[in-house]
Amino acid sequence: MRAVVQRVSRAEVRVEGRVTGSIGRGLLVLVGVSRDDGDEDARLLADKVANLRIFEDAAGKMNLAVGEISGGVLLVSQFTLLGDGRKGNRPSFIDAAAPEAANALYERCCALVREKGLPVATGVFRAHMDVELVNDGPVTILLDTKRLF
Repeated sequence: MRAVVQRVSRAEVRVEGRVTGSIGRGLLVLVGVSRDDGDEDARLLADKVANLRIFEDAAGKMNLAVGEISGGVLLVSQFTLLGDGRKGNRPSFIDAAAPEAANALYERCCALVREKGLPVATGVFRAHMDVELVNDGPVTILLDTKRLF
């Protein structure tokens, strides 16, 4: 699984003008699922999201996880994170999981983050979404459960 994690002051997702997920201070996590991913990848990603220390402590150091600042997590499925743009000008999405498998692992990841006691908001799988955010910092971290980067 791949993720783009952004530290935000606020973030929200709208589908057809209706807000489907919204958080204040916390993490916006764009999630892509590979055809080779399984439950262990969902667990690894959920653990990393919950424990990633990218919020500042009293000394101004990035030492705090999202739960330590009483923040929320907005998880948004985004298959385009698996796009491969190395050849030509049109990305290939051959490595992205089929929709049913991707949705199952995305939902599993959401559930695992919730199990850690964090408030979780979501987008709508396979919907066209408008994602609005205020990146705090900016702080953006790339994650890959296969450790490709």
